[in-house]
Amino acid sequence: MTSHAVLIGLFNLLLGMGLGVAGGLLGIGGGLIAIPVLGYLYGMDQHLAQGTALVMIAPNVLIGFLRYHQRHPVHLRSVALICVFSMAATYVAARFAAGLDAHHLHTAFAVFLIALAVYFASQLKNKPDAAKDAEHAPPRTMPAAAMPLMGIASGAMSGIFTVGGGLVVVPALVTFFGMPQTRAQGMALALVVPGTLIALATYAHAGHVNWGTGIPLAVGGMISVSWGVTLAHRFSPLRLRLTFCAVLLGTALMMLLVKPA
Repeated sequence: MTSHAVLIGLFNLLLGMGLGVAGGLLGIGGGLIAIPVLGYLYGMDQHLAQGTALVMIAPNVLIGFLRYHQRHPVHLRSVALICVFSMAATYVAARFAAGLDAHHLHTAFAVFLIALAVYFASQLKNKPDAAKDAEHAPPRTMPAAAMPLMGIASGAMSGIFTVGGGLVVVPALVTFFGMPQTRAQGMALALVVPGTLIALATYAHAGHVNWGTGIPLAVGGMISVSWGVTLAHRFSPLRLRLTFCAVLLGTALMMLLVKPA
């Protein structure tokens, strides 16, 4: 192995550590930021960036979920039911996404992030004390009929955008079921774990994974994701949600301004 390859591997390891902290903080496994970064640094198209990011996302979301679960135990039976629908939707959506034009997928991902950021920000504007109140109020019970819908929505977004599942689940749990932000992020991670593995297998089968880049990112993320989870619990609910919105919007603008090759 040449010294250049060693330096690249070390750089990817450190990059993975930074992404792991961000993923643990926001409950998204780091992939949200990794996808545009991989496109910018290595010229990866949207398919390859998403598939390579999944190598890091898969272990990160599992570790992140375990750390969140230690602080806010997740109702695993409900998660298991939702995951059944999520896994099926992920497989179908990932097969569909693998055949899409990479530039169209890139633009759709950015627009999706902007729409989600605007929606989440509007909730804070309409209810300025909502974040503070949700942290202390008991979460409402999720109706049985909502579980399959949550699973399908999460799986579809995970399959198409690889990180979309958690981005849909977190605001839905906070807005509709009064769940505190940190608890919602833990539940979201639990839901995306199986879908992430399915999406990774599907993208790998289609040849959209760079393992040489993805593995060092994954190792770095595994080292640091717990630090991000710890940091999340030190943030106020409002500050955490504002950070979540800012990252969504910043990532989307970066993707629109910096197109991959």
